[in-house]
Amino acid sequence: MNLKNICLGALALSMVSGFAFAGALDEPDNLAPFFTDSSMKTMKPMAEFKTAFMAMPKEKQDAMMKECQDAAMSKPHAEFCANVKMLGGANK
Repeated sequence: MNLKNICLGALALSMVSGFAFAGALDEPDNLAPFFTDSSMKTMKPMAEFKTAFMAMPKEKQDAMMKECQDAAMSKPHAEFCANVKMLGGANK
């Protein structure tokens, strides 16, 4: 019985910590303003992308910049990260 409780506790902890470590690029709600469609296949033009980026809180901008600097994170979001990197100096 005790082993079962330990396993359940470990599972719950791993699930909670997994959500806590989700990055800015892992959250669809963070990326949705930058795309024209709900499937997030078509990115908005740069002028609209910039407007959406500048409307975000500085903390989210910084988190996105940081994640786009990481090669492993930026690879699946290459086009998005290219735009974020281009705007990186504009918000300073």
